[in-house]
Amino acid sequence: MKKVISRVLVFLLALLVFSVLPVAALERGDQAPDFTLKNLDDREVSLSDYRGRIVLLKLATTWCPTCKQQTDDILRVGELLAEHEVVVLEVFVQDSERMVRRYLRGKTFPMTFEALMDNGRAHRAYNVYLIPRMLILDRDHRVYHDGGQLFEEDLRRLVKEVAALPAGE
Repeated sequence: MKKVISRVLVFLLALLVFSVLPVAALERGDQAPDFTLKNLDDREVSLSDYRGRIVLLKLATTWCPTCKQQTDDILRVGELLAEHEVVVLEVFVQDSERMVRRYLRGKTFPMTFEALMDNGRAHRAYNVYLIPRMLILDRDHRVYHDGGQLFEEDLRRLVKEVAALPAGE
């Protein structure tokens, strides 16, 4: 009997969690919340610093296997991102600077890339409910895509779509 009750409770909890997820995501066309965080050089970086540029915003951790796979996919499309002058802002949630430096060691990003340390502001502003959280923002920093992991082919397609949009649309 305890097994049945436990399974029902797990099912109901999963149902509750997954029924809330879509509500937490930003919708296409929503203005992305601005934030200011420190990078690994202790310099403040704001999302608004990159107004006029397409931004790939990744909210992640160093210990998440899916986040590591996402980084590999970003690197595989790095030349495409550079070609379209896409900025990659990777916001590390609940990680130490030492862990982030170790995570990034040996990686070469061909596009503009900033590793940012979240102090809780981005986590709250974006209501982070899953990692990796991948957002693609147009040149006006309106949300074009908001979701979880993006595989290489989806990343390529979405970047090409948003790059084809005229500024201000």
